[in-house]
This record gives sequence, structure tokens and C-alpha cells, in this order.
Amino acid sequence: MTPYLQHWLDVIKARGARVLVVIVIAFVLNRMSRAFTSHIVVRAKTPTRVAEAREYQTRTMAGVLYSVVSAVILIVAILMILPEFGFDVTPVAAAAGLASLALGFGGQYLVRDIINGFFIIFEDQYGVGDIIKLNNESGRVEHITLRRTVIRNPQGAVVTIPNSQVGQVSNLSRDWSQYFLDVTIPGEAAVAQALAVLQKCASEIREDHSWSPLLVDGPNVLGVESLALTGTTLRMQFRSEPTRNDDVARELRRRILAEMNLAGVQLVGAHRVTLLNSELDAMQSPQPSGNTQGG
Repeated sequence: MTPYLQHWLDVIKARGARVLVVIVIAFVLNRMSRAFTSHIVVRAKTPTRVAEAREYQTRTMAGVLYSVVSAVILIVAILMILPEFGFDVTPVAAAAGLASLALGFGGQYLVRDIINGFFIIFEDQYGVGDIIKLNNESGRVEHITLRRTVIRNPQGAVVTIPNSQVGQVSNLSRDWSQYFLDVTIPGEAAVAQALAVLQKCASEIREDHSWSPLLVDGPNVLGVESLALTGTTLRMQFRSEPTRNDDVARELRRRILAEMNLAGVQLVGAHRVTLLNSELDAMQSPQPSGNTQGG
């Protein structure tokens, strides 16, 4: 047996157990990361998701996460094994540290985007197709990645928001939407008659097969909401399917207007009021000029 081969056999006998332990630990960590990312994909199949689009996004995120974790485990395992065979990894480790430091300073916003995007998808805060309010913008989510969220606002503009800037989010597409509808009548009008009209409209829309599928609860007539010089405000409340509350409210207003007209109950309308100040007008109006002649 050659001295070179004997040397390596001695190294394996002396340090083989340590190398094997490192390999086993790396393998276990890799399997754990695989199980964790598979759990993320399982979460993507919950009924609350907008099926294929959201699941595709989650699978992409899980694949990226698994690849990054596997690469880190492999690099660390190699750096731990090489010294056992007499290789000096100090220069490599120092270069890797400097590169990581430079990357951390240069891509800190990108890293924040990715981390925040990961939790947005993992916690199911919102997904493609949801209607959300985010950073003074509202609209339908059209696209999500680990780095950004893209929504289309009511004006049709496509708004791109980095995930690191995502703060408080209002998701309007989950479970149900709630709406409060106010009706104002003149102060001298019969409140009891107006409440009866509202109750009739609420019963009719609940029994209408075209609209009842959109209603989750109500409409309920809550009663007198406020009293003011302009009139008495009556309030109704209902819960509808997500994002359908405006449609139900428009139909309910149409029915209320028709029934109020039939019952002879007036609704408070908009009036233009002009305030006149004769003295102020006289001061601001131009004065006629003339010549005074003496006799």
C-alpha cells in the first residue's frame, strides 16, 4: 500500500466518525426543511384560498425556501468537513463573511421584502383575487410574489407595493361584508310610519330569491340613529357576501325610495341656501361717481 493511500486511510479512521456525524446532521436538517416547506404547500390547499393562483404562489415560495435552506446546509457541512482532511477554510470563511456583509448592506430592502412576503403568504393575509385596503390604496389583488404585491385600484391603475411597506391590511373578501344604511326624514315626519316602511323593505328583499342568496344576515332596522335640525336619521344594517354590500345597498335604497313615495313620507333632500347681507353688499358694491357744482 502506498504511503499516500495509507495517509488517507489513517485520516478516515481518526476522523471518519466526526465527518459521518456532520453528514447525518446535514441530512436530518435537509429533511426537516423539506417537511416544513411541504407543510406550507398543504396550508395552501385550504378552502379559504383562491385555489390555483394562490397555491401556485405558495408552491413557488416553498421551492425557493427549500433551495436556499438546502444550499446553506450544504455549504456549512462542507466547511465543517474540509478541516478534518487538513484543508484550511479560514480564507474561504473570511471571504464568505465579507460577501455576506456586503450583500446584507446592499440588499437589506430586498431581504425585508422577501421576509415580509413570506409571512403574508404563510399567514394567508390576502391572496390573488381578494379586495384589500393597503397603504391608502384599495383594489383587487392581481399578483403576489415574495417581493411585491400588485393591486388594481377602482380607477383601473395597477399599483405595485413592495412587501416591506405592507403595514395594516384590511381584507374585504373574507366571510362577509357589513353595511350601515342611513335614511333621513324631516323632523316633522311620522317616525313610526317611516320605520314601518323600512321594515317592509327589509322583509321584501329577504324574501326575494334574486337577492336573498347575497344576504348573510338582515337587513335589520336598528331604529333612530340621530336627531338634528336637518331631520331624523334612521339606520338599517345588513351583512352580505364579500364585496356585494354595495349592490345590496343600491337595491335597498331603490325599494325604500319607492315605498316612501307610496306611503307619502318625505326624505330629506339637498337644498341650496343663499345668505344675503344687504349692508355688506352695499359696502362691496361700486359707488356711482359724479361732479358737484356750486352756485
